[in-house]
Amino acid sequence: VQLVESGGGLVQPGASLRLSCAASGFTVNDYPMTWLRQAPGKGYEWVAALYRNGEDTDYADSVKGRFTVFRDNVKNTLYLQMDNLNTEDTAVYFCGACSGNVCRDTRPFRYDYWGQGTQVTVSS
Repeated sequence: VQLVESGGGLVQPGASLRLSCAASGFTVNDYPMTWLRQAPGKGYEWVAALYRNGEDTDYADSVKGRFTVFRDNVKNTLYLQMDNLNTEDTAVYFCGACSGNVCRDTRPFRYDYWGQGTQVTVSS
């Protein structure tokens, strides 16, 4: 059972990236899922949540209107579409799956499944 993030990289301000979180050993549509990030020297920050129903979403104010979270049940994968990136988005991005209806906890141990992270660097 694992989550594997991918899609990170080095981009310029204003660019877009799409992160993927591929699940194996469990079905993403059985869980609410979330994206968190950790900037250098800082704690985890909750970024975006997809409710268990796969339709309802919630976003941190810092990314609202720029990021979109969604899943592909056929590919068993969670995504984070990130548009209009800025330097403050630089961080390692993690995905997680939890119990309940929605995940917003910033403590990794509270998640049933947790990925290894993918680096996003926004720099000119």
